Amino acid sequence: MDWKSSRIDALLELALIEDKAAGDATTNLTIDPNLRASASIIARQDMVVAGLGAVPRFLEIFARLDPRPPAQTRFEVVSHPEIFDGVRVREGQVLAVVRHNARALLSCERVILNLMQHLSGIATLTRQYVDAIAGTSARVLDTRKTVPGLRALEKYAVLCGGGTNHRLDLASGILIKNNHIALGGGLPTALTNALEHRQKGQRVQVELRTTQELEEALAFGAEAILLDNMTPEEIRRAVSRIKEVTAKEPGRWIPTEASGGIVLENIRAYAEAGVDFISVGALTHSAKAADISMRIEAEPS
Repeated sequence: MDWKSSRIDALLELALIEDKAAGDATTNLTIDPNLRASASIIARQDMVVAGLGAVPRFLEIFARLDPRPPAQTRFEVVSHPEIFDGVRVREGQVLAVVRHNARALLSCERVILNLMQHLSGIATLTRQYVDAIAGTSARVLDTRKTVPGLRALEKYAVLCGGGTNHRLDLASGILIKNNHIALGGGLPTALTNALEHRQKGQRVQVELRTTQELEEALAFGAEAILLDNMTPEEIRRAVSRIKEVTAKEPGRWIPTEASGGIVLENIRAYAEAGVDFISVGALTHSAKAADISMRIEAEPS
């Protein structure tokens, strides 16, 4: 993750502006502007870490927003070399220690924790799904079911948890879904148009729900197939049919994906049904925030 990219920079700045961090009334009235402090970021549960790179960026951005910068603005972020994004940690472990101006730490505390808790929650849940299908050939995918504006960060958190990113946005790939089929003149017409007019390098994937749609997709040249809201047994039969067809066409490979109604309790059954990918919207839309705290103490003068 490029934490200094203009897009990420804008997101983090917006978070600070939303919280009016530079106008922190309580901190500005009660804390010596030159007091330095040490902040320990602590995991309060077993988890997978994501978002550590945002800590120094928040502090750098806050420095340019602060209308009354303190005399001492330098800061230092110290973390153990074995702790970084994507690593599992235990409850009670210190993820990083930040030495900085006390006002800046207090004013940035909430946005730092909000983002790290959210991203680490996604990474932790993703790892649970990945672990649940360990030993199979399937991979866990995320979806576009993300918080508006946070997609790049949430998909990064999925990577930290060992998952794989699906398309980033609508321009990143072609996925013909049921509404495209209904409004585009039927599956054969929609698929033919997509194959004929796509940009170079774009793979055409089709979302299917029935055996008839599967046969049409195979006949009209689908290059990837998403099997939606099917049972593991239905998935197994569909994958078998796809392999039967491609076996007759040397060089043709159709990656398969399962989606819809997949949870931790049943994901392994879907993986063992033979699909290449399993997409899980819950990774981003239902992940519980990880429990992380920040303990701030004054440093000796």
